[in-house]
Amino acid sequence: MRVIAGTAGGRKLKAPPAATTRPFTGKAKEGVFSSIAPRLPGARVLDLYAGSGSLSIEALSRGAAAATMVEENREAVKVIQQNLAICGFAAVVIRGTLPAALARVSGVHDLVFVDPPYRLSLASVHETLEHLDPYLADGATVVVHRRKGEGLAGAVGGLVVEDDRTYGDSQIVRLRKRGNP
Repeated sequence: MRVIAGTAGGRKLKAPPAATTRPFTGKAKEGVFSSIAPRLPGARVLDLYAGSGSLSIEALSRGAAAATMVEENREAVKVIQQNLAICGFAAVVIRGTLPAALARVSGVHDLVFVDPPYRLSLASVHETLEHLDPYLADGATVVVHRRKGEGLAGAVGGLVVEDDRTYGDSQIVRLRKRGNP
């Protein structure tokens, strides 16, 4: 797993234990970052179910101003901190279970990654999305990664579907908070 582009492009990232996380495939990651490229410079990023932190690190590498990562697994949090050091980035890392851990997140964010383990139910993902509104800037983008066929149907939590794509066995749904972009 590597950072694809930007100031840390090409740097190899560590991965948490395989049983605890599911990495974004390179093709899906490239597709997502190509589609959100204009929104990255100066963006404030919130990465839920952060795993290795690779999505936030990619965003920081491409010009995001700040990142907050939330991850439940203790070993994954250690890997996130190592990956941040490898790339020379600083970020807020919160260890906790969602959606409860959102209470420890501060500020509003322009870009949110929601990349839960496949074992997490769609109902749990919806619950997290329902709690996001206070943490979203007007026009914020939310990227949700699910198993193919388990995507989101229609609006949820004040968010509207902007794009829905499949990459192999992954489904990536991009949502947008209503408001000025």
